[in-house]
Amino acid sequence: KVKAQLEEKEGKTFDVFTAVEFKTQVVAGTNYFIKVHVGNEEFMHLRVFKSLPHKNEELSLHSYQGSKTKHDELAYF
Repeated sequence: KVKAQLEEKEGKTFDVFTAVEFKTQVVAGTNYFIKVHVGNEEFMHLRVFKSLPHKNEELSLHSYQGSKTKHDELAYF
């Protein structure tokens, strides 16, 4: 659901877009920190926010970090 949001922010498309790890943080909703393989040896870390159910809002890409590797620790940001 957030692939299109990331592609728009980056100004490019990703042929590969596979989540390989995630962590959660409960706030007024849930933050998902997701390590995504985007091709070759390149990974990105995404912070995705999911609102509480009664708000009925779409998932939103809050922020992201590029130039990551498979072995970079997925940390809260």
